Amino acid sequence: MMGERRVDQGALFFEFSLERHVPTDHLLRAVDRFIDLNELRAHLAPFYSETGRPSIDPELLMRMLLVGYCYGIRSERRLCEEVHLNLAYRWFCRLGLDGAVPDHSTFSKNRHGRFRDSDLLRHLFETVLRRCMTEGLVGGEGFAVDASLIKADANRQKGVEGLKGLAPEMTSRAIDEYLAVLDDAAFGAATQVAPKYLSPADPAARWTGAHGGPAFFAYSTNYLIDLDSAIIVDVEASTAIRQAEVAATKTMIDRVDRRFGLYPEKLVADTAYGSAEMLNWLVEERGIEPHIPVFDKSQRSNDTFSRNDFTYDYEGDVYFCPGGKMLTTKATLAYDDDTLIYRASKYDCGACSLKSRCCPNTPARKVPRSIYEGARDMARDIAKTAAYVVSRRQRKKVEMLFAHLKRILRLDRLRLRGPCGAHDEFLLVPLHRDYDSLAADG
Repeated sequence: MMGERRVDQGALFFEFSLERHVPTDHLLRAVDRFIDLNELRAHLAPFYSETGRPSIDPELLMRMLLVGYCYGIRSERRLCEEVHLNLAYRWFCRLGLDGAVPDHSTFSKNRHGRFRDSDLLRHLFETVLRRCMTEGLVGGEGFAVDASLIKADANRQKGVEGLKGLAPEMTSRAIDEYLAVLDDAAFGAATQVAPKYLSPADPAARWTGAHGGPAFFAYSTNYLIDLDSAIIVDVEASTAIRQAEVAATKTMIDRVDRRFGLYPEKLVADTAYGSAEMLNWLVEERGIEPHIPVFDKSQRSNDTFSRNDFTYDYEGDVYFCPGGKMLTTKATLAYDDDTLIYRASKYDCGACSLKSRCCPNTPARKVPRSIYEGARDMARDIAKTAAYVVSRRQRKKVEMLFAHLKRILRLDRLRLRGPCGAHDEFLLVPLHRDYDSLAADG
């Protein structure tokens, strides 16, 4: 028998509890167990006036931002709407049933003001990292580093030629931030080569064709992770070129050592970090084993001998060619003042039966050797060990984090502009990831 809808007299009083309506296994419950914003007010206190109207509670804003990044809600306008309607979001943000949700413009005002002036997001990220360390999720014996390109909020069709630069009358917050980082090793000072195009909307974003398809404007997000549990121990924004990513790596390693006493025994990375100067910094200055492929272009494409065919004698500081003849150096630096040239004598080469395979077009053979070659040799020796094979497999953990960043959290394109905007967005994502790790562990 078909039922009939009956309209009953509505109840005059309701008893409703948000606590009972949020499932025990809800993600936000797991995050709420570990979130600690007790120091938030003390950290921001110097950036608020003691007079005037009360402002929006900064803890509410941070909880809302965490909701947005946990559930891939990138629009602050939409985030306010979702928090208004969703009971679990209201419970997490401590709004109750009738608490007022702040206007979306409040986020922009605080982000460009108090949050950036106080580096609040860095402070919160480090608070979560300390909790991960307390829970035993960070071993600190081995780190891995990598970078991933994130498209900037800049139209590739509206770029201007890099050599011409921007018009003097142009001004915006993103342009001011671009001018402020011109001497930063992770941005303007990373290379003297002018980009092919500049974006007037976000000039700090780098024009790149690294993906093999159409070129675009992008930033690099750099992750330094602990290999034990794939916990992100530091994040740095940089321009999208290799030299800037290497500079960002040095910054992150120094920072986690200074602030947390984390000093890894080894660093795992790909060939982009295998330059002679970077390997020397790791080995000689920091005492870190480089589990990194050596960036080496000495291999020749023709049938002539490459540098690897020559034997280096450490005690005598000389090379021996495949024919047994000695190559010596005058200790004069060449190229970028970081290379020594070892030369054979014309007499030895002229009478050698191997000349056609060694130096067919020159009177004598010469071999360049970096002044950092000792660190490169150490990296080559490590690459022959069983531990290196394990490290190469562990390096995939950082690549998985980038896949999570783009596919799950949908950060394949920045919403904010300028280096500060990239910094903000890149720091918010690891907050979500490390909270996930705490929840899974506890």
